[in-house]
Amino acid sequence: MDELLIKGAAVVVTMNPDRAELAGADVRVTGGVITAVGHGLTAPGAKVIHAKGCVVTPGLVNTHHHLYQTLTRAVPGGQDALLFGWLKTLYPIWARFGPEEMFTSAQVGLAELALSGCTLTSDHLYLYPNGARLEDTIHAAAEVGLRFHPTRGAMSIGESAGGLPPDSLVEAEPAILNDMIRVVDAFHDPRPGAMVRVGLAPCSPFSVSRGLMRDAALLARDKGVMLHTHLAENDEDIAYSLAQFGCRPGQYAEDLGWTGDDVWHAHCVKLDGSEIDLFARSGTGIAHCPCSNCRLGSGIAPVRAMRDAGVKVGLGVDGSASNDAGNLVAEARMAMLLQRVAKGADAMSAREALEIATLGGARVLGRDDVGSIEVGKRADLALWDISGIEAAGSWDPVAALVLCGPSRVRGLIVEGREVVRDGQVLTVDMAALIARQNRLAARLAG
Repeated sequence: MDELLIKGAAVVVTMNPDRAELAGADVRVTGGVITAVGHGLTAPGAKVIHAKGCVVTPGLVNTHHHLYQTLTRAVPGGQDALLFGWLKTLYPIWARFGPEEMFTSAQVGLAELALSGCTLTSDHLYLYPNGARLEDTIHAAAEVGLRFHPTRGAMSIGESAGGLPPDSLVEAEPAILNDMIRVVDAFHDPRPGAMVRVGLAPCSPFSVSRGLMRDAALLARDKGVMLHTHLAENDEDIAYSLAQFGCRPGQYAEDLGWTGDDVWHAHCVKLDGSEIDLFARSGTGIAHCPCSNCRLGSGIAPVRAMRDAGVKVGLGVDGSASNDAGNLVAEARMAMLLQRVAKGADAMSAREALEIATLGGARVLGRDDVGSIEVGKRADLALWDISGIEAAGSWDPVAALVLCGPSRVRGLIVEGREVVRDGQVLTVDMAALIARQNRLAARLAG
């Protein structure tokens, strides 16, 4: 089996139960699995990666993204809008996408995530114009080399029926459920170490029916896959739920079977105390998207209260049309800063933010095989060079990753394979990819 030895790291941040941080340590990998963590390790014949001057962390985990949106960054008309107005601006543009746009945009987003230390990402694809399919993104992830948890999203209530999206972007609910069955059967891998797992993800309470939410939950339990949607994102979202359903989003979710350890919700900025307690009791996870929440003026999610109550919390970059970046370590820093703004300077430490970005995200996505550097875990690792200008003068190299940088990895390893080396993505031709992305964006804008 292929062996890899990461040698002489400045610090290995294990995220093990003791949260051990090992100075001058090594990590040995065999067949994509971590087989030893310690000092003075040897592996005759193994490929050696010298990690002097590097902090080694578990790969970061992104629990919410819309990869297709990297083609619509900084779009005029949507730059200063709240959620609903922003969506109204972007829907007509997204309606012109097809398979090429989905594939290329996903590859750009995945490569960007890789450079920010991400080894596992979810994706929420809820519109399928002009022949686009979920596998457009799955094939993109396979080429880039990241571990992938795509979700088959959907919208079924268009403007003519009182929903937010245009009728051209919604689908008939029987067709949605049939395609959910198709993609789960074709691509979902429940085994430990899986590179692809598929979830089901009706878009939001304002774009699908209660019936589809309930049917998707029943289907997910039958197939043994996870559920994902947007929930309680901003004040507009709460007002819609109260007006249309006569209840808050937490009750809406519970009534339809959308709580449990196989469910995670994006945003949850406006959850109240009773909803936080519900999610804690039921094991429901949350994808916290701090930069997007700031960009859209949605507010500050009560992450401190969630964590204190025992809610599983991970980080998400959200779509690149509402962020507009896809840098996961930057999300960790923003998560920490927002909790300090809301609750004081001791509300969240840099190490807690890093834990949420790694182990926290793995738990939200139901992965007990990644998220920490321990024997038996999959070899998903990020190497951060702390010898550069960003961390110069820092006294604490682990805290420096969140407080000052670097914000781009020197190396990234997924399932024991190098995806980034010396700050460069190895798996795709980045120059050609960027040129293709810019050409497609110009065509959409023309």
